[in-house]
Amino acid sequence: MAKRRIVIPEEMRALHDQFHFAPAVRVGKDIFCSGQVGSGPDGKLDSDPAAQITQAFENVRTVLEEAGASLADVVDLNSFHVGFNEHIGIFMQVRDGFLKEPYPAWTAVGVAELAFGALVEIKVRARISR
Repeated sequence: MAKRRIVIPEEMRALHDQFHFAPAVRVGKDIFCSGQVGSGPDGKLDSDPAAQITQAFENVRTVLEEAGASLADVVDLNSFHVGFNEHIGIFMQVRDGFLKEPYPAWTAVGVAELAFGALVEIKVRARISR
C-alpha cells in the first residue's frame, strides 16, 4: 500500500496550522487537493471575479507543484460557485487558460456561500503520469 504524504506549500502553512487541514494529500501517484479559493498570498480576495478565479487556479497549481505534479495531471475538477450563472462564463474562459486537452472530468456546483466570502472554490484530483 502506498504511503500517504501531506502536501503543504510554505505559503499555505499558516492556513494549515490555523484550520488543521492539508492543502493536498499524495498517495502514490494520486494527489487529492483540498478546495482552493482565490485569495492571494496576503489572504485577501480581489473583488474582480476573473482575478479571483485566476488566483484560485494559481493556488491549485502551487499545491500540485509542491506535490510533484502539474495542471496537466488533473483528472477530476470540482468547482463551487457563488453567483453561478453570473460567473460561469468567466470561469470557463479562465479555466481554459490553465487546463488543456485532454480535459479532466468536471462538476460545477452553485452554492450560497463559500469560505472567506470567495466567489469560487476549486478542488482537483490529479494522477501523475510520469
